[in-house]
Amino acid sequence: MQELYDAPLAPLTTFRLGGPATRLVTADTDAEVIAAVREADDAGTPLLLIGGGSNLVIGDKGFAGTALRIATRGFDLDGTALELAAGEVWSDAVARTVEAGLAGVECLAGIPGSAGATPIQNVGAYGQEVSATVTEVVAYDRRSRETVTLTNADCAFSYRHSRFKAEPERFVVLRVRFALEDAGGLSAPLKYAETARALGVEAGGRVPLATARETVLRLRAGKGMVLDAEDHDTWSAGSFFTNPVLTDEEFAAFRARVDERLGADVEPPAFPAGEGPEGEGRIKTSAAWLIDKAGFTKGYGTGPARISTKHTLALTNRGGATTEDLLALAREVVAGVYEAFGVTLVNEPVTVGVEL
Repeated sequence: MQELYDAPLAPLTTFRLGGPATRLVTADTDAEVIAAVREADDAGTPLLLIGGGSNLVIGDKGFAGTALRIATRGFDLDGTALELAAGEVWSDAVARTVEAGLAGVECLAGIPGSAGATPIQNVGAYGQEVSATVTEVVAYDRRSRETVTLTNADCAFSYRHSRFKAEPERFVVLRVRFALEDAGGLSAPLKYAETARALGVEAGGRVPLATARETVLRLRAGKGMVLDAEDHDTWSAGSFFTNPVLTDEEFAAFRARVDERLGADVEPPAFPAGEGPEGEGRIKTSAAWLIDKAGFTKGYGTGPARISTKHTLALTNRGGATTEDLLALAREVVAGVYEAFGVTLVNEPVTVGVEL
């Protein structure tokens, strides 16, 4: 294991923000990950897990404890069964499944971060979520101090949520197993209207896998959602806020605010929130729409932290920003959306040492 003290963490995050860690350990094997976690737990030392750093907002003061960077590698494909080590680069893994002619995660192309983070957040985009293909997650259970295997049902997946997110101090993901589909080189049925339109097919249709992946990458790049060191619109955590999920009563109150502010002829986005306790019988609306209609348009801001010039849902570091600059902008957006529509936005990235 590599070990550094007073180690900068900003370079390990896509925001490029945050102060140093007291100690930074880089683990290349599952055994090293487990040993580092046990050492921290035995000593009562605060522990921060870092994968690709694409979902982290670290405070300017840094992290007083051990930061564990999970750099394990492993891509094992057996027929349609895939096992990824937690440290595998997710976007690279997706590309390899497409090359292998297997469907199920092709619309998750270009999402930054590591494979181990995908079940924690139940990562999803363009009509796909990892919960649809994850079969098992191998994790170290800090409570029982043993390696455990959780089934898909054990993971309690819902919209951008899971058991791992509900119990953030308990599990350390080591490996993720997926069941993909051999559809003769074709994608899974396309569920997302924007993707289907871009590909010129009806929703539910299939297209060649490579075409689906390339189209998603193009759509993401147009929104600044594919990492590019030269493009400050990608110095972000992608979508900073989750799409609000509302009860019928909450949606009715929201709809009344839309009528009052924008006129009765304006229909806000509304989608079924999906299955599970977080979504069943509820309505999901668009955080990006709320932000825009509340007056926070693309490029909003005058300081070093601003809304992306390509997508209202991304908050960005234009260079030289601090975490406090970013949080000030996030708080302004949250307050403005609530004032306009009575809906409270919730941040998607994990905050370390700071709060909205």
